[in-house]
Amino acid sequence: MSEIINNREQLTSEYTERIAILKQLFIDLHNGRNLDEVKAHFDAFIGKITIDEITQLQHDFVEEGSISAAELKHIYNQHSAIFQGTIKEEDHQNGRPEDQAGHPVHTFKLENQEVDKLLTTKLQVHLEELDKEDSAENIYKLFEDINLLLDIDKHYSRKENLIFPYLEKYGIFGPTTNMWRIDDFIRDAIKDGRQKLAHYHGDKQAVIGVLNYVIEQVAGMIYKEENILFPMALKNLTEDEWVKIAHESDEIGFCLIAPAAEWKPERKALNEQAISEGYIKMETGILSLKQLELLLNHLPVDITFIDQDDVVRYFSHGKERIFARTKAIIGRTVQNCHPPRSVHVVEELLADFKSGKKESEEFWIKFKDKYVYIRYFAVRDEDGKYIGTLEFTQNIDPIKAIEGEKRILE
Repeated sequence: MSEIINNREQLTSEYTERIAILKQLFIDLHNGRNLDEVKAHFDAFIGKITIDEITQLQHDFVEEGSISAAELKHIYNQHSAIFQGTIKEEDHQNGRPEDQAGHPVHTFKLENQEVDKLLTTKLQVHLEELDKEDSAENIYKLFEDINLLLDIDKHYSRKENLIFPYLEKYGIFGPTTNMWRIDDFIRDAIKDGRQKLAHYHGDKQAVIGVLNYVIEQVAGMIYKEENILFPMALKNLTEDEWVKIAHESDEIGFCLIAPAAEWKPERKALNEQAISEGYIKMETGILSLKQLELLLNHLPVDITFIDQDDVVRYFSHGKERIFARTKAIIGRTVQNCHPPRSVHVVEELLADFKSGKKESEEFWIKFKDKYVYIRYFAVRDEDGKYIGTLEFTQNIDPIKAIEGEKRILE
C-alpha cells in the first residue's frame, strides 16, 4: 500500500512540476523571449503535452488574474506554435465517435474543412489579387467571400452554447473564458472587413490588414478546436450528452454545410423524461403541467427565468424564438451564457435587482429584421425577498406598425 501511495505522490509531484514549467514558458513568451528558445526548452523538458495539462494551464492563468484579457489572448495565440505536433493522442476504447457521420464533432470537423477551403482557395487568393489591383471586381469577390464566412457564427454559437456548458459541468472552464473571447474577436473582425469592403474608398492596406487577421485567427481557431477542444470534450462528455447536443444543433444552424447524416449511436435511443400529467394549484386557478407548458409556449414573447443564484432554470419554447436557446443552458449560470465582454453588464443588473436598487430594466435593439424590446424584472416573494430575474423579450415591429383602430372581428 505504501508503494502505491508513494507512486501516486511521485506522479502528482511530476504533474505539478510540469505545469510550473509550462506556466513559466508562457510567461517567458509574454515577456518577449525568443520563440525558438521557448520551443527548444519545451521540447527538452515537456515533449508531449496532454489535453488535461493544457486545460489546467489555461485555468490557472484565469484564476490567478495576473494577466489582462489582451495579454491572455496574446499568450493563448501562442498555443498553436508551441503545441504543433506535440499533443499526446488519447486512446478511444470504444472506437472514434467523431468518425461517425452526424456526430456533433464529425459535423464540426466537416464545417472546419469547408471554412479552411474558403480561406485558402478563395479569401486568400482574392486578397492577393486585391493587393495587385483594387478593382471593383476584386473588391466584389472578397465581399462575396466574407459574406460566406459570416456563417461561421453558427459554428461558434453551437460550440459556445452546446459544448461549453457540459465542459463547465465537469469543472473545465478554460475554453469558455478563452475561446469565446477569441470567437468574438473573429466575429468583430469579419464584420469590420465586410464594412470596409462595402464602403471601400481606396484604403487597400486597411482591408488587407483586417482580412489577413481574419484568416490567421480563423485558421488558429480551427487548430485549437481540433487539437484541444474536441479531444477534451470527447474525453469528458457522455454519449447521452452528445445525443442532446446533436438534437439541439438544428435550432442554431450549421456553417456552410449540413451534417452528413442523422447520428444514431449503436445503443437504445435516449429516453427523454415524459412530462408529468400532475396538476398545479395556484392562487387563481389549477392547471396541468402540460397545459401550463403549452400556455407559456404560446405567448407571443420569449421568457427566461434565472433563480436567486443566477442559475438559468427555465425558458419558454415558442414557435419563433428571437434569440437562440438550447436546453444545455438549464442549470448553467447566466454569466456563462453571455460573451465575456458583456458579463459585467449582466452582473451589474443582477446586483441592482438583489440590492433593491432597481425593480426592472429595459432595452430595445434592432436585431436582423426585428425591432426587439427586452425587459428584465426582479421577481420577489410576498415578503419582498429576491427569488430571481425574469427576462421578457418581444418583437415589437408589428405593434409599432399599428395605426387607426380595429373594433370588430374582421
